[in-house]
Amino acid sequence: MNATLPAVDHTLPSAPAPDPDAGTRQRVLQIIAAAGPVSAAELAAQLDLAPAGIRRHLGVLEVTDQIAVHDAANGPKGRGRPARRYVVTNRGQSALSHRYAELATQALRFLAETAGAQAVQGFAEQRVRELEQRHAEAVAAAGPDVAARVQVLADGLAADGYAATARPAPGGAAMQLCQGHCPVQDVAHEFPQLCEAEARAFSRLLGVHVQRLSTLAGGGHVCTTNIPISNGPHMNASAHPVLSVEGHQA
Repeated sequence: MNATLPAVDHTLPSAPAPDPDAGTRQRVLQIIAAAGPVSAAELAAQLDLAPAGIRRHLGVLEVTDQIAVHDAANGPKGRGRPARRYVVTNRGQSALSHRYAELATQALRFLAETAGAQAVQGFAEQRVRELEQRHAEAVAAAGPDVAARVQVLADGLAADGYAATARPAPGGAAMQLCQGHCPVQDVAHEFPQLCEAEARAFSRLLGVHVQRLSTLAGGGHVCTTNIPISNGPHMNASAHPVLSVEGHQA
């Protein structure tokens, strides 16, 4: 007796369905990088999402270790349970861009070994020169007001993908330029010359001495540059003051 063979299914396995929420989650991650520490309520208001929806996105990002609850142990104490505020983790930073950190680090190590530390310094200066030239005209057009110049620079850096914002510092005598994303974060951890050169470029663009308070490469959740906007005459931006990342004269 002839047995009936089972039919063979030649249908190719279907590809996984795209995640419809991936784009929104990426936007949530970008906002946390730019504005963090930020609460769920603030994110929901900015994205016009329901609280349940924003909590779902935050839950996925937290489980995948792309964001973490900010430690506010040193913040002001008040009654009631404080709202959870989020910052981007190192893994979240990696998710924001595609970097070739390992190759770049190896190249800079080779440069340092074969040509010396000055060659690395020269590379760092050359790297920020293009950034400086790209934003010089817009910053100069903002006029002599340092706060206006800082805002224009922050807007330009945000357009470049640095998730940058400008915020008044407590007391009103300074502003803080915050960068929630750094494309060379992993490389700058070993070669802080990259951060130092960037700080000097900011100083030249803004025409005032600046001081780096924290960097992503140094373990901070954001790069923060403190910029005085009062208590001193405005310096011509072409004066090219030379500052280290900590703001000391080099």
